[in-house]
Amino acid sequence: MQTDRHTDWRTYWRHLLGPSGVVDDPAAMAPYLSEWRGFYQGQALLVARPSSIDQVIAVVRRCRSEGLAIIPQGGNTGLVGGGVPSDPSRHIVLSLEKMNRLRRVDPQDNTMTVEAGCILSEVQQAAERVERLFPLRMASQGRCQIGGAIATNSGGTGVIRYGSMRDLVLGIEAVLPDGSLFNDLKRLRKDNSGYDLKHLLIGSEGTLGIVTAAVLKLFPRPASQATVMAAFSSLEHVLDFFHRAGAAWGGDLTAFELMPRIALDLVCAHIPETQDPFSGQHHPWYALIEVSSHKAGDATEERSQKVIAEALEAAIIMDARVASTLRQADSLWRLRDSLPEAQTRAGGSIKHDLSVPISTIPAFIDQASQAIEAAFPGARPVAFGHIGDGNIHFNISQPKNTRTESEKKAFLDHRADINRLIHDLVHRYGGSVSAEHGVGLLKRFELARLGDPVGLDLMRRIKQVIDPENLMNPGKIL
Repeated sequence: MQTDRHTDWRTYWRHLLGPSGVVDDPAAMAPYLSEWRGFYQGQALLVARPSSIDQVIAVVRRCRSEGLAIIPQGGNTGLVGGGVPSDPSRHIVLSLEKMNRLRRVDPQDNTMTVEAGCILSEVQQAAERVERLFPLRMASQGRCQIGGAIATNSGGTGVIRYGSMRDLVLGIEAVLPDGSLFNDLKRLRKDNSGYDLKHLLIGSEGTLGIVTAAVLKLFPRPASQATVMAAFSSLEHVLDFFHRAGAAWGGDLTAFELMPRIALDLVCAHIPETQDPFSGQHHPWYALIEVSSHKAGDATEERSQKVIAEALEAAIIMDARVASTLRQADSLWRLRDSLPEAQTRAGGSIKHDLSVPISTIPAFIDQASQAIEAAFPGARPVAFGHIGDGNIHFNISQPKNTRTESEKKAFLDHRADINRLIHDLVHRYGGSVSAEHGVGLLKRFELARLGDPVGLDLMRRIKQVIDPENLMNPGKIL
């Protein structure tokens, strides 16, 4: 069946994918056409929702024959516009939400084979049912999909112990731009037979192919855990305690999350049923720390109490709270996980997902905060994130005394200038302007401006070889 301007598109796509496999009503398409924050708004011919690998292949081959571009989309929880279409005459959104089967769970191999549309929290629960752990954890885990996490190489709070998504994937199945199937769903821990091609697809943001399934690593469930929130007088003391914690707990140190006082204030003010664990005693900086052990009978909480007591005596920590119940631990984690939502409720926020060498975190945050406050009086830096891997979310909230939509817009209109100021500083510190969210639309020009020219040229050449017609997520990254 040949398609052209006179073809009944609705009939064709419904024949290919079934009635529920096509979304073309403007109101129903709307959630697929914008980034969840509303920062990017797009347009597309339609939304295709395949439910099998054969349907994905058919969509790709048909789009290639018609010169249509495909915008792969997972849970649409991204922060850089990577899943937003832009051409109503040429772009088709391909949502993986219906490809959500758990194909295989193998506790003996410590692996799980899942389709790209599986929700992260459901993967975590499936691992728990067989007494295993899938350690990727993030605030959006109830909505984000595995395919999107792979496409952006998501990190989350457990990177310090388990690594990012790149470290958690053993094998990948993907449909390439020519419609061929790359089937590398191996459950092998070691395979040194040539180039490791899955790593081209992990972090490629859908520009080289559509990830349809993956083999994920599972781990033994911790036998015991301890969650601690510690208060500090300075960033230097935070970093000092991070190194002490690493020496004391070794591989049991699972998470080390940084939060400034302003972050705690924002969460307690805007998120219901949250409270300051320090009863209003203000400290400049906090760290949320998780320690977990796989050893049966390991007194993790008692060990944590000892390390905290020594740091208190040395005046490195000003105060600390050790969760004695699971409910208390969840309450502490809710403070960290709710921070992005709290910032949104508080007004305009200009976000940066960056990384710098761990040793430079105090100097970078101090210098960046001073630069922002000098250039944009009243703007409020909110620097938080995964101090254990150098990934800082350096966000800037609008001035506290601004409330109207016009004042919010006036603040957000400074986005380009603020981005350049922060990214130039990141570059001087030898860091990256994208640590875990990806490049997408938001940072492609900054990547071109600050990236290594040789590396960028290699990326363009790889894109040209795999997708010479530029049909996969055009305009993203490069």
